[in-house]
Amino acid sequence: MSRPASPRLGERVLSAVCLGAVLLPLLALGVLLLYVLLDALPRLTATFVSGYPSRVAEQAGILPGLVGSLYLLLLCAAFALPLGVGAAVYLEEYDAESRLSRLVELNLGALAGVPSVIYGLLGLAVFVRAVGLGRSLVAGAATLALLVLPIVIISAREALRAVPRSLREASLSLGATRWQTTWRVTLPTALPSILTGAVLALSRAMGETAPLVVVGALTYVTFLPDGLDAPFTALPIQIFSWVSRPQPEFLHNAAAGIVALLALLVLLNLAALWLRARLERRAA
Repeated sequence: MSRPASPRLGERVLSAVCLGAVLLPLLALGVLLLYVLLDALPRLTATFVSGYPSRVAEQAGILPGLVGSLYLLLLCAAFALPLGVGAAVYLEEYDAESRLSRLVELNLGALAGVPSVIYGLLGLAVFVRAVGLGRSLVAGAATLALLVLPIVIISAREALRAVPRSLREASLSLGATRWQTTWRVTLPTALPSILTGAVLALSRAMGETAPLVVVGALTYVTFLPDGLDAPFTALPIQIFSWVSRPQPEFLHNAAAGIVALLALLVLLNLAALWLRARLERRAA
C-alpha cells in the first residue's frame, strides 16, 4: 500500500516553481541589460548627452530627444494626474455604489489593456485634427495622458479604497463634512500609494513610441522645442530611428540611448520613493 505524498513536498515543489518564475525573468533581464551596457559604453559621453542628431554616428547626440521626453513627461503629468485623481475621488468617495461607478470601473479595466497605437490614432483624430493642435508637443502629451489615464484612475481608486473606513467615520462623527474628510483625512493617507501608481503610469508614458509616431513626432530634430505648439521628438523615437538604420555604428547609439532612458526612469522612481517615504513619515 503506497503512502500519500507529504504536504510539505507539495509546498516545496510549489515554492521552487515560484522561485524559478521570479529568477528566470530577472536573469534574462540582467543578461539583456549587461549586453546593452557593453554595447553602449563607447558612446556614453557628455558629448553624446549634449549633442544633436547627426548623419554621422560618432557625432550624433540625444539632447532634443531627452528634452522632448522631459517636456512630454511634465505635460502628461499635468494633464493626467489631476483628472485621474479627481475622477477616482468622485467614483470612490461620492458615487461608489452606483451603476455609473460600476460601469466606469468595468470600462477602465478594458481601456487599460487597449494597445497604445489605438490611443495614438485617437490622439491623431481628436487632438491633432479635430481640436487643431497640430503635430505639436501638447498634442503628444495629451495623447500620452489619455493613454495613462485609466491606470492613474484605477491605482488611485485602489489607494483610496485601502484607507480604513474607521478614519472616515471618526472624521464625520466629529462634525467634518464629506469634502473636509476627503481633503484632510482620506487623500493624505492614500497619497503615498497614489504617488506610486502615478509614477508607474508616467514611466509607461516615457517608454511609449507607437502613439508618438502616429501623432507625428519627428525622427530627425536639430533644435529644442520653444513652446507648446512646437514640433518635437522623444528619446524612444530617437532610439527607434537609430535601430532602423542599416549602419552598425548607429546600434551603439541606440544602446546608449536605451541606457540614458533607463537612467531617467530609475531617477524618476528614486524620486518617487524618496517622496513617498517623506509623505509616510509626515502621515505617521
